[in-house]
Amino acid sequence: MELSFEKVSGTGKKAFLQNISFTVKEGYITGLIGANGAGKTTLFHTVMDENAKYEGVIRIDGQDIKECRETIMNRIGFISEEQQFFMDKTAGENVKLYAGVYDVFKEEVFSEFMHRMGLSPGKTVGKMSRGEYLKFQVAFAMAHDSKLFLLDEVTAGMDPVFKKEFFKILHEIVQDETVAVLMSTHIKEEVDMHMDYVARLECGHLVSFKEASEEAE
Repeated sequence: MELSFEKVSGTGKKAFLQNISFTVKEGYITGLIGANGAGKTTLFHTVMDENAKYEGVIRIDGQDIKECRETIMNRIGFISEEQQFFMDKTAGENVKLYAGVYDVFKEEVFSEFMHRMGLSPGKTVGKMSRGEYLKFQVAFAMAHDSKLFLLDEVTAGMDPVFKKEFFKILHEIVQDETVAVLMSTHIKEEVDMHMDYVARLECGHLVSFKEASEEAE
């Protein structure tokens, strides 16, 4: 799923983003970089929040997300520290509660990735460590056949061993060229080693968009 921002600017009280235009291509990992407060999380929320107020157009596979939000949200995996699940329920119970929301939800895929990441579906989500919660979200996103992954600073403080596995998973899912990844990070090594394209934000403005190899120069 290709994601494109076309002259997106915030309006109302949160008019922070200004004239953002770039495309997140299928088959690639695009890094979103910038200092804290640059607008990275705001950009993610502009995509995910149906009540977000902005000018311009956000398209997924050429479709305006305002016009076909329900269909599009089925294929987006948003992974962050935010509490998006029932925190007093186990991972497995969350699957039972949410699976019916999606057009496709493969519990066997969820179980496979939970096992791969060493996490029990019987653990209460609210009692998970930060890293475990992110792992759970990865497994959940894989299970509902996400074609666009939005990852908000997910590797900050991540265990180095799992980080290696995490990037292995990301590279695997973009291989068939039907999945796009937009990932915010402040870790230069991740940009150099794992990103294909890089969008740099400063104070709500897109100041550059280029191939990662050019960003490293």
